[in-house]
Amino acid sequence: MDKVAKTISLKKYGIDTANVHYQLSPNELHKITLEKGMGKEASSGALAVNTGEFTGRSPLDRFIVKDAVTDDKVWWGNVNIPFEPKAFDALYDKVTNYLTNKDVYVRDSFACADKDYRLNIRVINEYPWSNMFADNMFLRPTKSELQDFDPEWLIVNAPGFMADAKVDGTRQHNFAILNFTRKIALIGGTGYTGEIKKGIFSALNFILPVYKNTLPMHCSANVGKDGDTAIFFGLSGTGKTTLSADPNRRLIGDDEHGWTKENTVFNFEGGCYAKVINLSEENEPEIYGAIKKGALLENVVLDASGNVDFADTSITQNTRVSYPIDHIANIQVPSIGKNPKNIFFLTADAFGVLPPISKLTPSQAAYHFISGYTAKVAGTEAGIVEPTPNFSACFGAPFMPLHPTVYAEMLSKKMKEAGVNVWLVNTGWTGGPYGIGTRMKLKYTRAMITAALNGDLGLYSYDKYHIHSVFGVAQPRECPGVPTEVLSPRSTWNDDEKYYTTAFKLSNAFRENFKKFESFANEEIRRGGPQRYAF
Repeated sequence: MDKVAKTISLKKYGIDTANVHYQLSPNELHKITLEKGMGKEASSGALAVNTGEFTGRSPLDRFIVKDAVTDDKVWWGNVNIPFEPKAFDALYDKVTNYLTNKDVYVRDSFACADKDYRLNIRVINEYPWSNMFADNMFLRPTKSELQDFDPEWLIVNAPGFMADAKVDGTRQHNFAILNFTRKIALIGGTGYTGEIKKGIFSALNFILPVYKNTLPMHCSANVGKDGDTAIFFGLSGTGKTTLSADPNRRLIGDDEHGWTKENTVFNFEGGCYAKVINLSEENEPEIYGAIKKGALLENVVLDASGNVDFADTSITQNTRVSYPIDHIANIQVPSIGKNPKNIFFLTADAFGVLPPISKLTPSQAAYHFISGYTAKVAGTEAGIVEPTPNFSACFGAPFMPLHPTVYAEMLSKKMKEAGVNVWLVNTGWTGGPYGIGTRMKLKYTRAMITAALNGDLGLYSYDKYHIHSVFGVAQPRECPGVPTEVLSPRSTWNDDEKYYTTAFKLSNAFRENFKKFESFANEEIRRGGPQRYAF
């Protein structure tokens, strides 16, 4: 980006005498971070930092201000936790007072690649590397676009500020609070950069459906040579970023998108935020190659020569990298696609009972979208000693201010209008549950997705598909590049009794989770669920 010769005042935000560093380049932020001893340079040229106490989001410390704008619209509960307006105002003043007289790093940027839906954002960061993350992840304005830039939303990010829970109304010292009336995302007490992007994602998940008749989606997306768009839903660790970075298709984006009433799909962001645990050049060459100067690594371990040990999880399993989207060679410019033809729901099933790929009916698609299933495995969280079902409505409940059925109904309507095929893809375990079976080979998953995109799995018919006896989904009998036995999860177990016992255990977990949505879901959606079995 061109050098920006512009100074701004932060007085209107309550920050009177800070030393403002406005719109610094990634190289400048990289250099300052090194000079302050806040990071190290990897051998690839990327900047590596440690985010401190928090290496991931803290869902119980995410709040939404409950006021006239949100009171009757937000789905309040343990996902969307209410916060008092007066408490927000007082805490905001404390944070801005804390930033006064400090070096602060300010960046103006956009969200939403489609100009008709664009959101102007101003980010105020305490740390230079947090500002570099914002530059990586939001859309970068040109020099001319910055001249009369008018920010609509403000992000104030102060990792070093610790709240006093008893006084400030928070749960503990860290917090991430959205105020839709003041249009502010206030983040403190945590250095985890994901809170910055997820704050704006959560805001758009309210703004777009309520005011723009547009469906926000926690998904990645890419487009083929013929202009067909594919959408990949999935929770963290299921493969959204990996599978959408396809050398034969142009990447639209890796995490957050909108599906408009005009039937287009646009990226919210200007970069990618990928997990790098066990990353290898062989399996994920696009992501591996994106880790270079301008990329920001988080919580990885470097050796004495600056090489990253991607298998080292001594700091966290949630090791990450952010980079501008143009670090990927094969991208869609601008980040907008048309004609969605295929939707993939990705799940890492640690029980090892779901088919590696299956085709869903419209009712099953709605049911699985509302359910948002993946699984936690032993070691990922304290107390997890065996596979545990993890349901996150719409594959992104922590970021969805409205009731999940609002998003599900919008998705169902758009799927029918566009005539898309919907696929459930298990990127998890086969041949048994976690600890006994093995993780599905990435080359097989890629082959199955390619076959679905190319039409090689054909239309549904008895000779081409088998209906799963527990989950009712249609699993293909053959797929190019995939051994036939892999397509049947039961066949990989070699023990029918254990397989069906485990399958019904997961089936019952689905049904138990869905009880909270039954009163909102119609009969068609309820019929999309799995079979019940009483132990």
